[in-house]
Amino acid sequence: MNADVPAQVPPALPVGRFSGREAFQQLVRDALATAARDGWREIILSDANFHDWPLGERAVIESLQEWARSGRRMTLLARTYDDVIRRHARLVRWRGTWDHILTCRVSPMADPLDIPSAIWSPDWVLHRLDPERCVGVTGREPERRVFLHEVLIEWVRSKSSPGFPSTTLGL
Repeated sequence: MNADVPAQVPPALPVGRFSGREAFQQLVRDALATAARDGWREIILSDANFHDWPLGERAVIESLQEWARSGRRMTLLARTYDDVIRRHARLVRWRGTWDHILTCRVSPMADPLDIPSAIWSPDWVLHRLDPERCVGVTGREPERRVFLHEVLIEWVRSKSSPGFPSTTLGL
């Protein structure tokens, strides 16, 4: 998919297993477009480094821009944001604009394989069980959403600290 193609109406988000980098990236695109369309109040994006996420694509940023309204919240959790800064310039700019609805957490001492690679929303979740091979599951089941939310909130509250500032102040 071309990074500069405008966002289109996403299909209904699938439920079940997925495999492969392209499938994963398309699920991320579709999830964020659905979040904008359906007005998800809260989103958590978690990954060790977001290296292979399509977060710098114009269509993804357009979805996030559409999603970002009053009463919305997003949390990003990563071991490091180095790849985000290097690879996803559009997201870095968007983050600066929407700092008031975006919380970024960092866990630099964590094993990269321990940090969940996931998207959580109150309506749908994606959990990449094997980030290296891009194998995972998606679903809407309440037990799946509650379990993943509890895991992610544990990381946010007790295994991470604020990170990835929206601006850097020079002295």
